[in-house]
Amino acid sequence: MSLARASLNQYTVKPLSLIEAADACVRHGIPAIGVWRDKIAAIGLDAAKRELAARQLRVSSVCRGGFFPGRDAATRRANREQNLRAIEEAATLGADVLVLVCGPTLGTHIEEARAQIAEGIDLLVPHARAAGVKLGIEPLHPMLIAERSAVTTLAEANDLVARIGAQDVVGVAVDAYHVFWDARLETELDRARGTIFAYHVGDWVTPHGAPDVSAARALMGEGCIDLASIGGWVTRNGYRGPVEVEVLNTRLWEGDQEALLREVVARFEEHVAGTLGAGLTAA
Repeated sequence: MSLARASLNQYTVKPLSLIEAADACVRHGIPAIGVWRDKIAAIGLDAAKRELAARQLRVSSVCRGGFFPGRDAATRRANREQNLRAIEEAATLGADVLVLVCGPTLGTHIEEARAQIAEGIDLLVPHARAAGVKLGIEPLHPMLIAERSAVTTLAEANDLVARIGAQDVVGVAVDAYHVFWDARLETELDRARGTIFAYHVGDWVTPHGAPDVSAARALMGEGCIDLASIGGWVTRNGYRGPVEVEVLNTRLWEGDQEALLREVVARFEEHVAGTLGAGLTAA
């Protein structure tokens, strides 16, 4: 099998607990997992560390940090405390990266939200560096600007990385589902060389027929995303880490998760594995 670079983002099989998802990875020969903080909390951080280590699974990411904007100082302080806990969790699990979903606009004050995002990340840098945790800024599709992130293009994420100036700690998390549409994607991936900390794959279909567009993703090869080109560009620019299958889909969550995992493996091998370099770097 061509799964050496494969990772299962836990929300692809959201109904499963952390232990169930970890066992599924072992059964299907997937060597890494991207974990979500609510799933960690459900069993406790120490238990999560123990169970993942027992199964010899690499933790490709912890999701999610971020959500920096707040209408008042108290809210922003609370958000910062959540991010410090997320850094601790990522460090404890030895995760490759803490993914930052940076947070939505504040009503119509989009520039204020962007400023608070930059400030929030900057304040985390010394804590992340001390903990040995990398922070990956994940640009989200513009459709999510009002509810999840005011960072909507890879160019904006690259600008933040340059502005903060801590490339040993702060880089980008590239999710094909969120950035595939961007005419400047290849250029911005070139610009991100050396600071690509994560790569996630899924596909886009229209119409998606779901009320939540963020949970209407398709399996690789079902939609219009040119994964071959994106995988090549990411590889060309130095990324050699795990590639997470992140397919959030309410319809798939209602089905047989074991059958879904068989399909994930088959589609990773057919549509993703061949687009990547063979080398896998250490965490």
